[in-house]
Amino acid sequence: MPKNNLGRPVYAFVDASNLFYGGQKSLGWKIDYKKLIKYLKDKYGVSKTFYYGGIETFGFEYSILSNKPINLKALKRYLLKKMKEPKLPEYQIILIGRSMKTIGFYLNLDSFGYHLQLKPVKIFTDENGKQTKKANCDVDMTFDMMRYMGQYSGLVALTGDGDFAPVLCYLKNHGRSVKILARGERSAKEIKQLAGNDFRDFNYLREILKFEKKE
Repeated sequence: MPKNNLGRPVYAFVDASNLFYGGQKSLGWKIDYKKLIKYLKDKYGVSKTFYYGGIETFGFEYSILSNKPINLKALKRYLLKKMKEPKLPEYQIILIGRSMKTIGFYLNLDSFGYHLQLKPVKIFTDENGKQTKKANCDVDMTFDMMRYMGQYSGLVALTGDGDFAPVLCYLKNHGRSVKILARGERSAKEIKQLAGNDFRDFNYLREILKFEKKE
């Protein structure tokens, strides 16, 4: 396992909305997240991997002010009960079903060892009535990079979002090694310039990280 020069561990921060936007259809292949966390450990010496994403909660009682993670198992029970409500529109049942699949995905990530940092998806309606769903986790990821910087000697950022350039530059200037693992075509030039030779295109890891369906 790679060693770091300060004797402290390496952390990874996964910006799911940027790295995996569009999912398998956009990337062209399905990621094996068990392989991914092992790769981060073996290649970069990562001891803790944070994963940032969103989940639709459909009225589930939760507040970010509680400073507690979303209880996925409780949310699953709530959604199962909600699906049985009388006269629930078909489209609502379909949407809740999708959320249930997402919960299953997140529970798998948890079992693999990811530290989930999830936010409820919010729905915004513009003046024309068009709805947009968002669960922007950039602030959360930036906050964690800063509040944990005393614990790690370096980080691996799985994002190509240029909004992270200032915090990554700050961390680098304060002695933390910064490595970037992102999709080349979705990465800001500032991110590539900052990482230099420590930028690796996620697309080239297909054969290492591709999910192989068992026979």
